[in-house]
Amino acid sequence: MPPRRGQVSHQDPSTTRARPPTLAEQRARQEAEQAELARRQAEIAEAERKAKLRKRLLIGGGVTVGVVALVAIWYAAQQPDDVTARCVDQNGVVVDDDYCDDDYARSHGASGHSGGVFIYSGGRQYSYNYGGTGSYGQKITGGSSVRPKDANITTASGKSIQRGGFGIRGGGGSSGGS
Repeated sequence: MPPRRGQVSHQDPSTTRARPPTLAEQRARQEAEQAELARRQAEIAEAERKAKLRKRLLIGGGVTVGVVALVAIWYAAQQPDDVTARCVDQNGVVVDDDYCDDDYARSHGASGHSGGVFIYSGGRQYSYNYGGTGSYGQKITGGSSVRPKDANITTASGKSIQRGGFGIRGGGGSSGGS
């Protein structure tokens, strides 16, 4: 039986040529390529946007950390020093803190106190030494008779004389004077 016209019974791959695409197939292929190109461009744009946002966040985070560190350093620098005041006599020997206490001085006949010096009857003078070292009965070493500003000053017995530092000016002193 002879082959029927319009039907392919066998196709030889070595001699067969592909038919050219139709106009509709060409358009569909172009649209698919354009859609793929647009999708790739959108992915690239989104990746760039995310990278830019990430970079801004990192820079912003770094700035925030830097500002926080700067504020912490500034605050630490503003903290008042802790200074110990020791009551000493006119020879610089450490005596009991009571001799430099306003209330004690008034109740025990001090004739007055001026500039942080307590004068008792008999001419004995007592004053505070700020920051010096020495224990009861010993001569004080170091320190100063000038009351430091913006410092937390406590006596050797633990009584607070002045609180100072960030936001506080002058002395809130309950004893001693300047």
